[in-house]
Amino acid sequence: MSKPKLSVNNSAWQLAKKLCDKAEEYRVIVKETKSGATLIDAGIEAKGGYLAGKIITEICLGGLGRAEIFTSQYNDLELPSISVYTDHPAIATLGSQFAGWQIRVGDFSAMGSGPARALALKPRELYEKIKYEDKADVAVLVLETSREPPEDAVNYISGKCEIAPEELSLVLVPTSTITGSTQISGRIVETGIHKLTELGFDPKLFAHACGYAPIAPVHPKSAQAMGRTNDAIFYAGVAYYTASYDNDKKLKELVEKAPSSVSKSYGKPFVEIFKEAGYDFYKIDPGLFAPAVLIVNNARTGSTFRAGKVNIDVLKQSMGL
Repeated sequence: MSKPKLSVNNSAWQLAKKLCDKAEEYRVIVKETKSGATLIDAGIEAKGGYLAGKIITEICLGGLGRAEIFTSQYNDLELPSISVYTDHPAIATLGSQFAGWQIRVGDFSAMGSGPARALALKPRELYEKIKYEDKADVAVLVLETSREPPEDAVNYISGKCEIAPEELSLVLVPTSTITGSTQISGRIVETGIHKLTELGFDPKLFAHACGYAPIAPVHPKSAQAMGRTNDAIFYAGVAYYTASYDNDKKLKELVEKAPSSVSKSYGKPFVEIFKEAGYDFYKIDPGLFAPAVLIVNNARTGSTFRAGKVNIDVLKQSMGL
């Protein structure tokens, strides 16, 4: 792979530094591990919030995307929402934001996302597909977790990234917090790119991307919180892409296969789907993991294709309304 001109870790490191320097403003708690790594607690003991969720979303995007918080109307339902946009879709989403690194060390388990994946190449085949590999002396990883990682997990992560522990920042975000709800809904663009890539679309053809999704109300139980954050994307998330593709007919077919509504699992709150699957993710149709609506503009031909629908009824069920 050629040396990249853009470093998601170097860009995200500046955002992580801002998060640490303004810890009180972002309502996070910054700690140092025995080995010298930085832990940024954004919701375990810390309160976190929308501001933390916004900047953590941008950290996940490797500093190559922006996020904004706003309030949106979904039929008769008003909800806080997040919009994200990037001019480096493949690198920012698949190369950084995608939650593609399952950390398991001893009894500690967490899903890792963000730029450090590009150093550890997790998963390698995805980086081969987008032709990207980062070169940096620092690393930032976001962990969806409700507990601090033990020292051996910290050393495992820094080892895989081939950096010194003191050059590693770990951002800790429980799902059952506003910070967690915000940064998960901030994955709306990535979810659609990943789905289209799985269907056979070359992600390097994406030129620009933006999207928005409601920020799910907090639930104290992790399973319900996870369900709500997923449903915010599956049933109300909208993603828009600009790409250059040489076959309008094929592109239209891909777009029509991409929204969550094509899945056989579609139509009920995710927590119910998860329960019916025996709490086994691998028994859930992977086709469900997609935005409610996808819109793709083919810059080569001028055509625009749309598929999917917003489903307020299921969204309300999920959110206890």
